Amino acid sequence: MSRQIKLIWDFRGLVAAKTAEHHEIHLKEFIILEKLAINITGFEQINEMHAIAFMVVNEENMIFVRDILKPHRGEVHNG
Repeated sequence: MSRQIKLIWDFRGLVAAKTAEHHEIHLKEFIILEKLAINITGFEQINEMHAIAFMVVNEENMIFVRDILKPHRGEVHNG
Protein backbone atom coordinates (compact mmCIF):
# COMPACT_ATOMS: atom_id res chain seq x y z
CA MET A 1 0.00 0.00 0.00
CA SER A 2 1.39 3.40 -0.92
CA ARG A 3 1.78 6.22 1.53
CA GLN A 4 -0.95 8.77 1.89
CA ILE A 5 -0.11 12.47 1.67
CA LYS A 6 -2.15 15.19 3.40
CA LEU A 7 -2.20 18.32 1.23
CA ILE A 8 -2.89 21.48 3.24
CA TRP A 9 -4.17 24.95 2.39
CA ASP A 10 -3.68 27.66 5.03
CA PHE A 11 -6.13 30.52 5.49
CA ARG A 12 -5.53 33.48 7.78
CA GLY A 13 -7.63 36.38 9.00
CA LEU A 14 -10.96 36.93 10.66
CA VAL A 15 -12.84 34.77 8.14
CA ALA A 16 -10.21 32.01 7.92
CA ALA A 17 -12.49 29.31 9.33
CA LYS A 18 -15.33 30.09 6.91
CA THR A 19 -12.91 30.24 3.99
CA ALA A 20 -11.38 26.87 4.91
CA GLU A 21 -14.84 25.34 5.31
CA HIS A 22 -15.84 26.62 1.87
CA HIS A 23 -12.57 25.46 0.30
CA GLU A 24 -13.30 21.91 1.47
CA ILE A 25 -16.42 21.94 -0.72
CA HIS A 26 -14.26 22.53 -3.78
CA LEU A 27 -11.82 19.80 -2.72
CA LYS A 28 -14.72 17.33 -2.54
CA GLU A 29 -15.90 18.43 -6.00
CA PHE A 30 -12.39 17.86 -7.37
CA ILE A 31 -12.25 14.34 -5.90
CA ILE A 32 -15.53 13.47 -7.64
CA LEU A 33 -14.50 15.10 -10.92
CA GLU A 34 -11.13 13.32 -11.03
CA LYS A 35 -12.48 10.02 -9.59
CA LEU A 36 -9.74 9.85 -6.97
CA ALA A 37 -9.56 6.69 -4.86
CA ILE A 38 -9.47 8.49 -1.50
CA ASN A 39 -12.11 10.95 -0.37
CA ILE A 40 -10.65 12.20 2.91
CA THR A 41 -11.07 15.96 3.29
CA GLY A 42 -11.61 18.34 6.15
CA PHE A 43 -11.03 21.71 7.68
CA GLU A 44 -9.72 22.72 11.11
CA GLN A 45 -9.60 25.99 12.96
CA ILE A 46 -6.10 26.29 14.41
CA ASN A 47 -6.86 29.55 16.25
CA GLU A 48 -9.11 32.57 15.69
CA MET A 49 -6.91 33.86 12.86
CA HIS A 50 -5.72 30.62 11.22
CA ALA A 51 -7.59 27.70 9.70
CA ILE A 52 -6.71 24.95 7.25
CA ALA A 53 -8.48 22.89 4.62
CA PHE A 54 -6.96 19.57 3.63
CA MET A 55 -7.32 16.54 1.44
CA VAL A 56 -5.53 13.20 1.57
CA VAL A 57 -4.24 11.61 -1.63
CA ASN A 58 -2.28 8.49 -2.47
CA GLU A 59 1.39 9.28 -3.00
CA GLU A 60 1.20 8.35 -6.69
CA ASN A 61 -1.49 11.03 -7.23
CA MET A 62 0.25 13.72 -5.17
CA ILE A 63 2.16 15.47 -7.98
CA PHE A 64 -0.93 15.53 -10.25
CA VAL A 65 -3.12 17.06 -7.52
CA ARG A 66 -0.37 19.38 -6.27
CA ASP A 67 0.27 20.85 -9.70
CA ILE A 68 -3.44 21.55 -10.30
CA LEU A 69 -4.63 22.67 -6.85
CA LYS A 70 -1.41 24.25 -5.52
CA PRO A 71 -1.60 23.43 -1.79
CA HIS A 72 0.55 25.50 0.55
CA ARG A 73 2.19 22.45 2.11
CA GLY A 74 1.92 18.72 2.63
CA GLU A 75 2.81 16.01 5.11
CA VAL A 76 2.64 12.24 5.39
CA HIS A 77 -0.84 11.29 6.61
CA ASN A 78 -0.88 8.95 9.60
CA GLY A 79 -4.59 8.30 9.70
